[in-house]
Amino acid sequence: MCGIAGFVQFQPADAAELQNRARRMADQLEHRGPDDAGYWADPRAGVGLGFRRLSIIDLSPAGHQPMCSESGRYVIVFNGEVYNFAELRAELEPVGHHFRGHSDTEVILAAVEQWGVEAAVQRFRGMFALGVWNGRDRVLHLVRDRLGIKPLFYGFSDIGGERVLMFASELKAMRAYPGFVPEIDRDALAVFLRHTYIPAPYCIYRGIAKLPPGNLISFKCDTTGASNGTRPRAYWSFREVAERGERQPFSGSAEEALGEFEGLLRESIRLRMIADVPLGAFLSGGIDSSTVVALMQAQSTRPVKTFTIGFEEADFNEATHARRVAEHLHTDHHELTVTPEEARAVIPKLPAMYDEPFADSSGIPTHLVSALARTMVTVSLSGDGGDELLGGYNYYASGPPLWNRIRRFPGPLRRFVAGGATLLPASTYNRILRGRRVAPSFTGRGTGGQRIHRAAQALRVRDICDLHRAFSTHWDRPEDVVINGLEPSTVFTDPSLRPALSHPSARMMANDALMYLTDDILTKVDRASMAISLEARVPILDHHVVEFSARVPMEWKIRDGKGKWLLRQVLYKYVPESVVERPKMGFGVPVGIWIRGPLREWAESLLDEERLRREGFLRPEPVRRLWKEHRNGDINAPDAMWAVLMFQAWLENWR
Repeated sequence: MCGIAGFVQFQPADAAELQNRARRMADQLEHRGPDDAGYWADPRAGVGLGFRRLSIIDLSPAGHQPMCSESGRYVIVFNGEVYNFAELRAELEPVGHHFRGHSDTEVILAAVEQWGVEAAVQRFRGMFALGVWNGRDRVLHLVRDRLGIKPLFYGFSDIGGERVLMFASELKAMRAYPGFVPEIDRDALAVFLRHTYIPAPYCIYRGIAKLPPGNLISFKCDTTGASNGTRPRAYWSFREVAERGERQPFSGSAEEALGEFEGLLRESIRLRMIADVPLGAFLSGGIDSSTVVALMQAQSTRPVKTFTIGFEEADFNEATHARRVAEHLHTDHHELTVTPEEARAVIPKLPAMYDEPFADSSGIPTHLVSALARTMVTVSLSGDGGDELLGGYNYYASGPPLWNRIRRFPGPLRRFVAGGATLLPASTYNRILRGRRVAPSFTGRGTGGQRIHRAAQALRVRDICDLHRAFSTHWDRPEDVVINGLEPSTVFTDPSLRPALSHPSARMMANDALMYLTDDILTKVDRASMAISLEARVPILDHHVVEFSARVPMEWKIRDGKGKWLLRQVLYKYVPESVVERPKMGFGVPVGIWIRGPLREWAESLLDEERLRREGFLRPEPVRRLWKEHRNGDINAPDAMWAVLMFQAWLENWR
């Protein structure tokens, strides 16, 4: 696992100066690669490449990057792992390719020389972000893995009257480029407030983008400058995989599906257990991580090292569940109980850790469990992805029947009722109701007034995807909060971006896989683990597992109102149902309580009215109004307030 960075200035330049600029960029990524560093330049083309290495496969100098191909035509910087590199190497050696070491980077380069960039990446099985410079043709290729497990930013900037193309694993590397002055994209800020993360291709900085998962982009770089009209193109598409899976579903029995699924997952885990450094796994005691650990232990000759953290707050503590699973599987289990003070000590690190505003509070415990694991291992397997692929979130089961009830009533009538219901603010309803429960269960947690407003929001929706968006909304009208911000389109609002699927649960799962999984869950895991120089691997998101999951009929994903049926059947072969079955818990922390209590002074300083006016990004009135209501306990809005606080903290850190 590594950090990569690079740029093209489009004009000949001094090699030493180019390497120095590449060094400045890459050195900002030392946390992603503390073991080695490398810098390379092509002075004729004004190209610089930088690299920081976390040594996992082939710890020798033969794995050093930037790495040149045998012919000298290609130079690569590569972040991630290609797990089937041994299989590809066996295919490449008979046709004349020679290898100095046994790193996957050498195999990637040989594959590119043999088949070309696009054909090569279609053969790769893994997680990766690549920057490949073709010196002969003066073309820069950027590639991101199919599910977006590894990050890759790119974009153009006008610096000192010259146009520069840059790319990097994290934005902090771009900020280190001499003369780069970032400008905040207010539209990206608006979509952040709605979802608490910024989905690809958007970025908090204007002119910079995230390369979408499963995409590559190629820039022809000559002295006239590359065209910024170049568009990413998909070499693999989750949308197409989902549509094909519905057209061509698995035709065998449930028992046959279970056997094939378990075989694919077992193979995926076996490949991800290949490492030249100590390896372990995160274990929460839930279905996903328990299945991964069970299949690891079944293929290991010694106890697998497993890691979990516990909290003093009982509502957030999963450690006892993880301990039961670890005891049954006989893993080498390690557990750390974290105090609220220790958890809160992570908060000042978050703006630098995430580079962009990011407000998923579960990033705090994810970083803490990564830090625990890093004391003993360099690689840790994670169970992420099962919910989105196999129907794990509760709303996948509850959403369709709710929508069926809602749509019985004419749209104009529903919108009229919703408008009347929201004439009174939530705090007024709270005073009237005095704690009585009147809203239906789907409205979730919160005060009575909030639940009424949430029910009214559901009445306004036009289809199941609109309802899904309402479930995942934290600021309902972010344009009213962000000054001159216009929320851009996403898979929730633009049907052309999402698969055409008939089953409503499948549509919600696909939307989450395309956006929430990549830009929240995987972003969280990557930054929280790499900040402590730990490589996290996600075997459930092997693309063979993903493609098979798309073919599994919905009745083998969600059964009796409970998701992940197929995954559960695999797990029950190794762990009794009584050990792992429990209500689903989030991996969050009580930030709503903290900002009313021990973090109140910090929050007040970030939300100061004059400060908000002076900064000029957020309108003080709605922010201060919600803060007052949350602070006084009139409503409970932890996610919405945490999103504002995380933007403010990010702004303070990077300005």
